[in-house]
This record gives sequence, C-alpha cells and structure tokens, in this order.
Amino acid sequence: MEKELLLVLEDPSLPLHNNLSKSLIREYVKRRKISGGTHSEVGRQSRDTFASLKKTCRLYSLSFWDYLTDRLNGVGLFPRLESLIEKASQVLSCGLCSSF
Repeated sequence: MEKELLLVLEDPSLPLHNNLSKSLIREYVKRRKISGGTHSEVGRQSRDTFASLKKTCRLYSLSFWDYLTDRLNGVGLFPRLESLIEKASQVLSCGLCSSF
C-alpha cells in the first residue's frame, strides 16, 4: 500500500488530489438535477455517450461540435479519440494529456 502511495514521487505529473475526477462529472450531475433525468434507458445511454464524447474532446482541446459534424458527415479530418487516448497513455503513465 505504501509503495502505491509513493508512486506520485516517481511521476510528478500525477495530481495530488481528486478534483479532476470530481470536475469530470460535475456538469453531468448539474444537468441531471435540472432536467430531472431521462425517461428511458435509451435516453440515458444517449446522454451518457454524448457527455463522455464532449468531455473527451474538451480534454484534448478539440471542438466537440466540429468533431461531431466531422464524424456524422464522414469527413475524417479529426483524429479518432481512441488514438489520442492511446498516445497520451504512452506519454504519461497515468493516461492524462499534458495539459493537466
């Protein structure tokens, strides 16, 4: 257990707090409270998928709207999100992009 806690000393890019985790779900929770949730399982899945895509685009400094229209129109100018995540995980051991 102690060895795991000391990992932060080996990689100074690791955050010392969990504010990032909390901020990733904050917008989702606020929207859910305002709207009262969804009426169906399909609606919940749709909301969760778009919220996840939006957050991921924001993490990698991509315009969510441009990314979405690129994917829907099949243009292919934007990189695939999984390739960005994989590249970031190779650079930083924690998988976060360097903007944190």
